[in-house]
Amino acid sequence: MASSGSGYDLSSSTFSPDGRIFQVEYAAKAVENGGTTLGIRCSDGILLCSEKPLVAGRMAVPASGRRVHALSSYAGAAVTGFLPDGRQVVARGREEAAGYLDSFGAPIPPTVLAERLGSYVHYFTLHGALRPFGASTLMAGYDTAEKRHSLHMVDPSGMSYEYYAAAAGRGRQSAKTELEKLPLQPGGAGVTLERGLVILAKILHMLFEEGRDKPFVIEMGWMGVRTGWKFSAVPDGLVKAAEVEAKKELEDEEGEDDEGEEMEE
Repeated sequence: MASSGSGYDLSSSTFSPDGRIFQVEYAAKAVENGGTTLGIRCSDGILLCSEKPLVAGRMAVPASGRRVHALSSYAGAAVTGFLPDGRQVVARGREEAAGYLDSFGAPIPPTVLAERLGSYVHYFTLHGALRPFGASTLMAGYDTAEKRHSLHMVDPSGMSYEYYAAAAGRGRQSAKTELEKLPLQPGGAGVTLERGLVILAKILHMLFEEGRDKPFVIEMGWMGVRTGWKFSAVPDGLVKAAEVEAKKELEDEEGEDDEGEEMEE
């Protein structure tokens, strides 16, 4: 069967003969063009991290155009891809969280919020008059009833999964390889929030290619024992300290590799 999008990519409501929805695939490509966004479920909380390229010019206020947002007291999100689309998903998340609190008198469980966001995003793949969201959303949440924290990701198709660690954006595959090395699954030693700051900063700087990639700043948000499980932005001082430590570790690793090559020669 033909795999070309010709004639089948004019609407997100049309399947191709081989069962593909090209508009959703194009939306996923838009996510791949966005900055790398990472999430990690630590032993004592959840950490979200996003790379924000400095493309708005020198006169832009650094705090504008944020990629990490609070959805409620006990939930937060990081978006990548086509940012205006991501902003709409964040707005929907805030509405869902506020509506659940008004209706039931309790914070919305993260699994419920992730499923509702997935349903909202999926709706835009069902109608020819709409287009899919060109953004992926990593969501951190704390279930106040079950006393459990979780990390979720919603992609442009509307699919939602829970993760120990997740990556989206341009450097997704390389970042995923690094995250899979961490002892995050049951039975592992786990990673603390403090160590997670350095790990995520290290991954972002490892993926950076000078001369090809634009300079960037790192945005981070967290929730955990030290924040009373409330979601908030990581203080700039801690982010900068984590970057310094991450760069030092990368330099030390490069030095060890050079010494190993010299010994082999």
